[in-house]
Amino acid sequence: MVQKSYQPGESYQYPLIIKKLLNTPLVYSPDKEIVYRDSVRLTYKTLYERINRLASGLEKLGVKRGNTVCVFDYDSNRYLEAYFAVPMMGAVLHTMNWRLSPETILYTMNHAEDDFVLVHADFLPLLESIWEKLTTVKKVILLKDEVKSPGTKIPIALEYEEMLKNAQPAYDFPDLEEDTRATIFYTTGTTGSPKGVYFSHRQLVLHTLGVSIASLYESGIGSLRSKDVYMPLTPMFHVHAWGVPYVATLLGTKQVYPGRYDPEFILKLIQREQVTFSHCVPAILLMVISHPMAKSVDLSRWQLDIGGSALPRGLAQAAMKLGIRVWAAYGMSETCPAVTFALLKETMEGWDAEKKLDILLKTGVPFPLSEVEIVDSSDNFLPHDGATNGELVIRTPWLTEAYYKEPERSRELWRKGWLHSGDVATIDREGYVLITDRMKDVIKTGGEWISSLMLENLISQHEAVSEAAVIGVASEQWGERPLALVVLKPQYKNKVTGEDIRKFMNRFVDEGKLQRYAIPDRIEIVETISKTSVGKINKVAIKKQYAG
Repeated sequence: MVQKSYQPGESYQYPLIIKKLLNTPLVYSPDKEIVYRDSVRLTYKTLYERINRLASGLEKLGVKRGNTVCVFDYDSNRYLEAYFAVPMMGAVLHTMNWRLSPETILYTMNHAEDDFVLVHADFLPLLESIWEKLTTVKKVILLKDEVKSPGTKIPIALEYEEMLKNAQPAYDFPDLEEDTRATIFYTTGTTGSPKGVYFSHRQLVLHTLGVSIASLYESGIGSLRSKDVYMPLTPMFHVHAWGVPYVATLLGTKQVYPGRYDPEFILKLIQREQVTFSHCVPAILLMVISHPMAKSVDLSRWQLDIGGSALPRGLAQAAMKLGIRVWAAYGMSETCPAVTFALLKETMEGWDAEKKLDILLKTGVPFPLSEVEIVDSSDNFLPHDGATNGELVIRTPWLTEAYYKEPERSRELWRKGWLHSGDVATIDREGYVLITDRMKDVIKTGGEWISSLMLENLISQHEAVSEAAVIGVASEQWGERPLALVVLKPQYKNKVTGEDIRKFMNRFVDEGKLQRYAIPDRIEIVETISKTSVGKINKVAIKKQYAG
């Protein structure tokens, strides 16, 4: 490393930059493993060397400070290496959601002005389909799991492992300014063109520290420690896999990367590598626990942070029957993403399981260094009484400052110094947030508001229900009425009807948890429910399907 010359008495101004996160594991856990499927086993020492080689190889190809490097890959050690090497060089990492349509991918790559692309062989046909319309890409690096390289019309500059093999094992990573842009990616599941959000080194380091501090709380759930075995089940293109790979690396935790998501292989990895900590959207949890192998694997050490959309009570109960510990957390692409998590306070430790579950399903309390409020349509603060609904607004040091090259949309996002989430929520006297719906998904019927999330949660408690989605559909008499789509568990198909589930909902009316007018007029049994590219229920698509 090239050392700066300091004058006598001149102090070192320690920057909050990503390269500093690697210092601790290299001292505390140099021999802990990073595992990729059945093919790669590294230690933190070899990971660090590969990060250096990646930066050295990219620089040799022409990557400079300020360039944007786009990555198409599954969850892998290569992605982890790019999480560090690219921003540590002073370049910008664009994590590409390869589940988007070719037209949307083309838009985001040109909008972000990607200079270099690292692409897995599986996604070459996708990249080929838009290759002639890309306006800024200079070179492409191939990532592959197979020995043989696939044929492609795209000019490949180098294969990833060959590039690392021929690169220097040491790289002089500079002390960047903290506000240097580190990452960019694009929101999904919205109407209109995707919106670019971006984050600086300082924001990512503070997010890492905030989540790390939160994991220290002795609540018996939600903790991530150096002794854990971490496996992400949120794609690494999705909000930095919720930032947890940075946290796991700082802690020197063993990390396991599953590649393409396959429920049987995920269960084998959990069993073989003794995985203890993961995070995912509800759809992935459902996919894993619905696999027949789930009943034969010991899942009692596994704990799961569930976000992206509300965790239905029925799904949580099904997971807990298998010994899995689950809890909810909340964030957005715009928030990097951590905002709140369902921490159990010490005073709650003696509560029974169902009462604790009431807390674990909530959106939760703010992470350290996060502040939340609810406001009315004039941005006036509303009371924390657990009953008053308002739009959730947020402050943390890691929120995106703006939408990339979108000043008008940025003004809508930020008002009066608060980031406006677009989510309707309550906050109770204990500080727990409960998201009651997206503002655009609240069902307005006869002058009353009905929460689609609440209805989905109640429907999920029927023993036959695997999954549920509720939307508002037009009604001449009431303005809107709720429509529920329900996927049944395999053993209940053709045995349970929508009317059976409507009758089941009456119990919640009798218990005072639901007004009778909120019971959906229509409950349709369907084979599947439309999802977004990151596994959330796609209510935009469902509303289009059932319009009118």
